[in-house]
Amino acid sequence: MCLWSFNDHDYYTLGKYDPESDRYDVDADFMKSKEWLRYDYGRFYASKSFSDGEKKRRILWSWVCESDTATRCYRKRLTIPRSIWLSKNEDQLVQWPVKELEKLRTRKVHFKNRRLKGRSMIEISGITASQADVEITFRVSNLKHAEVLSAEVVDPQILCTQKNATTDGKFGPIGLLVLASKDLTEHTAVFFRVFIIANSFRVLMCADPSRFYHSIVESFGGEGLACITSRVYPVLAVGEQAHLYAFNNGTQSLSISSLSAWSMKKAQIV
Repeated sequence: MCLWSFNDHDYYTLGKYDPESDRYDVDADFMKSKEWLRYDYGRFYASKSFSDGEKKRRILWSWVCESDTATRCYRKRLTIPRSIWLSKNEDQLVQWPVKELEKLRTRKVHFKNRRLKGRSMIEISGITASQADVEITFRVSNLKHAEVLSAEVVDPQILCTQKNATTDGKFGPIGLLVLASKDLTEHTAVFFRVFIIANSFRVLMCADPSRFYHSIVESFGGEGLACITSRVYPVLAVGEQAHLYAFNNGTQSLSISSLSAWSMKKAQIV
């Protein structure tokens, strides 16, 4: 794997390195692609990784840039450490928070098979929403009625801007409103949409960039195949005034097949 950082983002390719010739050859599939793969599609820059030989894993973390200038990337804000490995198809990286973070979990809320009607939301109460860990899985049916998009005009980042969390769709936007004030004047949306592109189903993951407040939101979709880090600055949704919601702004009803949420304790550096 080869990593490089430029234009405020971190990119990577996969390939083979020959130590004898000191040569790195990029896999052919990467050379054919028009888009380089990014570690993270949010405020993520100048990442570093190291090998944990004892647990046989590689750990990655990164600076989280401010939104106004790249020169403020290095001001004491880092992502949580992530384990990284190759996907089953060995064609991209998978990232997931390191197992040790689960030790910070405290009060838990859990439910299964909760119906979520179109254009509705439910509040996830019982945890500290200003510092939480949430795992949610949605189940949808009748996908043959999903919105059809032309493969020639699909750019995920442009789509996330054009079809934000308030733009109606059939299957989506569905997701979470995090760091939300009670009246929802402040919130950060992490959401998904389902499309039909070239006769196959595709899931678009977005983090609404229209709200920037005082914290960091890290999102992992598709079991770590897509990651988005957001730098946010709440004024109203602070501490006990922060709320967490699951929402469905699409027209079709669906189910939350599983949701687990925990309050998170502060980490102790020793």
